[in-house]
Amino acid sequence: MIKANGINHLPISTGDTKKQIEFFTDILGAELVALFPMHNVSGAHHTFLKLSDKCCLSFVEFPQNKDIDPIPGVTYTVMGSSAPGTLQHVAFNVDSVEELLNMRDRLRSKGIHVFGPLDHGVMQSIYFNGPDHLSLEIAAYTNPINPEAWIDPKIVETLGISVEELARYKAPDPYEGEGGTVAQPPVDPIENHALFENALLKQIVEMPDEEVFEKMSTPNPPVTL
Repeated sequence: MIKANGINHLPISTGDTKKQIEFFTDILGAELVALFPMHNVSGAHHTFLKLSDKCCLSFVEFPQNKDIDPIPGVTYTVMGSSAPGTLQHVAFNVDSVEELLNMRDRLRSKGIHVFGPLDHGVMQSIYFNGPDHLSLEIAAYTNPINPEAWIDPKIVETLGISVEELARYKAPDPYEGEGGTVAQPPVDPIENHALFENALLKQIVEMPDEEVFEKMSTPNPPVTL
């Protein structure tokens, strides 16, 4: 079945790329593997910090980011609350509670305040803060997640999820793919899920896929080896 199978990279907007690189390489041991101009975006750059062979933490900095004031409870969380669409927190993975405690030692040895671990039933977690007001967590799974135990009927009712919808959410319809032949849907000015102004979105989605690939791909690294 064709479906997403993990996080490839998680891009976070920043006003100080160097500070993020310093923090996450030193504190978490993430490896800097890429630092290059943002694809087709003048003045912006993109950073990749390797967490595993198939997962990176990523930062994007535009020149104007430094001029945007962070707003507590809007652009970043305060006691858990922030604007819809913002990043509530990032939880990193380790493979055991022993590794979790060793990561706590690593953070504290670097002068970082950490609380936890807390036992959440399916995992144990520790919590700390990072640059740009990031709320961060490191977690280790301790038990499989059993949906029958961890999907609360009261929350299901509060969200207005029907029995039929719940069944579909728990077991999405299988999809085997059509070999890349499905055409773009028409542009809907109301239900616009892409991060473009409507005029630019319309221009892009009306281009043949082959033309988009040819004109907008940036496959070459910044350093020629």
